[in-house]
Amino acid sequence: MKAILSCEYGVDNLQLRELEKPSRFGTDFAGVVEAVGKNVTDFKTGNEVFGAKDGAVAEYICVKADRAIAMKPINITFEQAGSVGVAGVTALQGLRDKGHIHAGQKVLINGASGGVGTFAVQIAKAFGAEVTGVCSTRNVDLVKSIGADHVIDYTKQDFTKTDQHYDMIYDLVGNHGFSERRNILKPNGICVLAGIGGAGAHPETMVRIAGNFWNAFRSNFSKEKFVFYIAKLTEGDFGVLRDLMQSGKVSPVIDRTYKLEQTADAVRYMEEGHARGKVVVMVE
Repeated sequence: MKAILSCEYGVDNLQLRELEKPSRFGTDFAGVVEAVGKNVTDFKTGNEVFGAKDGAVAEYICVKADRAIAMKPINITFEQAGSVGVAGVTALQGLRDKGHIHAGQKVLINGASGGVGTFAVQIAKAFGAEVTGVCSTRNVDLVKSIGADHVIDYTKQDFTKTDQHYDMIYDLVGNHGFSERRNILKPNGICVLAGIGGAGAHPETMVRIAGNFWNAFRSNFSKEKFVFYIAKLTEGDFGVLRDLMQSGKVSPVIDRTYKLEQTADAVRYMEEGHARGKVVVMVE
């Protein structure tokens, strides 16, 4: 294995359920195939691959060939490929499957500089949307550089208090109320509320999840809809992400890289919740 990622999903799983011992965490991976089963036809020894599987923080992992794994694009490094996994799939499923994104829509992404957000900005642009990213001052240039048409610095302006209205809000932060977000949606617009988030399943995070469920329920009585989801890893979506990367429409953003023996430091940094893009653990 050349590169793996200690991702948000792995941290969340570690905190949400009791693991049997011995156990490993992490989900995303990229590496070189060392061996294949006798019935495997899609992959062979020496192939460069990426994907997602629980317990990915290891030198060797065993992955079923029909699960969340795909060939690594030749124009993407192992570090980049090892950062795609859960974040890429979460962004893709949220925008495409829950938000039903299409060309010409105005889409606002709250949390545009994080692991999922950096993928979401690029995927939304690949679908032809006009994208507004919300982030802090230090990340404005980053979000512009990955394709956002407009950037709102939340330390200077509240995105719910502008004169703009959106077909979709893709919300990775959940720091505004139901009415505030509904008021900036166009008629029949949608607010997509994603997963748990990178800081883990802390009490305040669980309160936010409960709020997301409540907002989704309330929207049953409104023209504007709120949808809450947690992504599911599928082989087909890794193929879509591979094609997007191979075409140059999506390029993973790496914040920091750690050695395997520094995994604890990587986890502590991610739990701070301020990563710009993804954090990768390398195995040489």
